[in-house]
Amino acid sequence: MALLPPSTNADYRGSILAAWFLVLSAVLTIVPGAIHYFLPDGGSGVIAHIDLTSRADTIIAIFAWYGAMQIPFGILILTIALRYRTLVPLVLLLLIMMQGLSAFAAWFWKGSHGDHHPPEHYASAVFVVLGVIVFALSLRARRAQ
Repeated sequence: MALLPPSTNADYRGSILAAWFLVLSAVLTIVPGAIHYFLPDGGSGVIAHIDLTSRADTIIAIFAWYGAMQIPFGILILTIALRYRTLVPLVLLLLIMMQGLSAFAAWFWKGSHGDHHPPEHYASAVFVVLGVIVFALSLRARRAQ
């Protein structure tokens, strides 16, 4: 049995832009994942400017844990975008949900205490808006060529 089943790209009828948006999303998942996992502070201090004077070990460990999830998840997104495009709408919908929940927590709920917001808080909100547009494009059938 092969690691990867045959490609489904020929069956995908949505916008090719949606698949390439997913490629970009994959890269923007893998790169921060690598930063969170491999940077000494996981980016918590040098990028997010989180105060590490208290519980730095826990904060850095959580960043590394999150990075360890982001790297393989990003590889999965990239694989779907390049080889299994029939799943592009589903993955976009799940990413919209993930980023939407993250943005809500960051701006209005658990992470909303204080005035400081790391770059990811802004990126999540932007992704939701762009993601909904691209999701709609992924559902629209391409014109016959």
